[in-house]
Amino acid sequence: MREIVFDTETTGLDNRADRVIEIGGIELVNRFPTGNTFHEYINPQGRPVHPEALAIHGISDAQLAGKPTFPEIAARFIEFIDGAHLVAHNATFDMGFINMEFERIGHPAVGLERVVDTLAIARRKHPMGPNSLDALCRRYGIDNSHRTRHGALLDSELLAEVYIELIGGKQAALGLELAGQVEVVETRFTVEIRTLQRPAPLAPRISGDDRAAHARLVAELGENALWAKLADRLAGREAV
Repeated sequence: MREIVFDTETTGLDNRADRVIEIGGIELVNRFPTGNTFHEYINPQGRPVHPEALAIHGISDAQLAGKPTFPEIAARFIEFIDGAHLVAHNATFDMGFINMEFERIGHPAVGLERVVDTLAIARRKHPMGPNSLDALCRRYGIDNSHRTRHGALLDSELLAEVYIELIGGKQAALGLELAGQVEVVETRFTVEIRTLQRPAPLAPRISGDDRAAHARLVAELGENALWAKLADRLAGREAV
């Protein structure tokens, strides 16, 4: 299975007006980095970098002067991602910009069936968050100390490590590169879990007064209250 973990930097947040100014991506085959990468700074063709975006990625208009435009790098990027699933963090943002750039050059959009959003995976796996890339690096012990600003290639490299952790890939497989091909060797482990019994049960935390107060409250709720039905069911079990 071939996947491209990628990231973009842009002049701003509006994909219809703003432009992609950096793309970075790394190739995974069977969840193992192959060493094949893509990285380009892109001239936004007259669209200035918004100050708020500049504060995030640090890419200035002066740095982009003389860089190739998206139409000039599009063929290489299309070839790089051809046939692969695309993995991005908050993929809606990145794919919105990529597909808008494709629309401008008359190339078909990338379908959502090819896209994996690591932010969505992280939110399901860690619903209490936080789930930013930096937060996930801290959670999984991935060194991101060299990430002082956002950068498309560096963020792609970090995201690839996070992605493999999110899906449990490091625990499930070991990748070995042989003769230019990637062979995945699966390893399985058996874990024995033993539960110990307490020598004496813990003392109940609910006092007799608490039980009596609860019974009075249930009586006030009426016979159709859920608590009353539960009490009848428990009484039936005890009778059996």
